[in-house]
Amino acid sequence: MAEAISDKQVVAVLRPFVAATAPVLDALREADPLGLRAKVAAAAARGESLAELEQVEPTVRRRLINGLASVQFPGSAGWQRMDPDQRTGWWINRVGRITALVTAVPGLGGALADRFPVQNAVGAASQGLLLCAIAGEHGLTVKADRVRLLAWVLFGRDVDPALAAGDQPEEQQRVDELTEDLAGSSGSKMSIKSLAKTLWRLGRSLLAVSDELEKRPRGRLIYRMIGVFPLVGALADYLAERSALKKVAKRARRWMDEHASTDA
Repeated sequence: MAEAISDKQVVAVLRPFVAATAPVLDALREADPLGLRAKVAAAAARGESLAELEQVEPTVRRRLINGLASVQFPGSAGWQRMDPDQRTGWWINRVGRITALVTAVPGLGGALADRFPVQNAVGAASQGLLLCAIAGEHGLTVKADRVRLLAWVLFGRDVDPALAAGDQPEEQQRVDELTEDLAGSSGSKMSIKSLAKTLWRLGRSLLAVSDELEKRPRGRLIYRMIGVFPLVGALADYLAERSALKKVAKRARRWMDEHASTDA
C-alpha cells in the first residue's frame, strides 16, 4: 500500500502552483479577444470620443452608450459595477468554458484515456486556476489562504495556516518552470495554445500528489458514464467539467465564508 500523502507534501505542491496562477490570471484579464480595448485605444489616439454620438438619433445613441457601458470584462465599466459573485460567474462561465474544453480533449480516447492521469491532472489544474481567480474577486489575496482554499476544495484537507504559510525550497524556480509557456503571451496575445500548455504544466505539477486528484469535485454522473465512449466522450467530459466548476465555486464560497484571513 502506498504511503499516505501528508499535508506538508500537499502544501509543497500547492504553494508554487498558487504563485504560478498569478501571471496566468493577469494574462486572461488583459486578453482582448473581441478587440474592444484595442478599438477604444485607437479611437482615443484619433481624438474621438462619445461626443461624436451627439449627431446620432437620441434613441440609437442611448442604446449604443448603454451597450458599451454594459460590456463586462475585467477593467470595463460594466465590470466595476459587478459584485464578487457576479465576477465569479464570469470566470466560471467565460474562462471556465475554455479550461473545460482543454480538459476534455483527452476524452476523445474514451475509456482508454481514463487509464492515464492526464485528464485528472489538467482538470484539477483548471479548477485550481479558477479557484485563485475567485479568491481574488473576493479579496483573498494572501498566498497561504489560497493554498488552504485549494487544499480544502480540491482535496478535502483542512491545512494548518502556519504550514500553508511556510516558504518551500526552490519555490520560485518551480514557479518559473510552470509559467515558461507564458513568455510573450500577455494581453491580446494570450492564446488557447499557450493557456493549454500552461494548464498542462500546472497539472503535471499536481501529479506529485496524484492520489489526491481523485478527490477533486466531479461533474454529473451521467456525463462521466458517457465519457467512457470514444469521440462522444470528449463532449461528455466537457459537460462534466463545466458541471464540476459550479461545485468548485460553491465550495469556495462556503470556505471563504467560514474562514478568516491568515498571514502569509
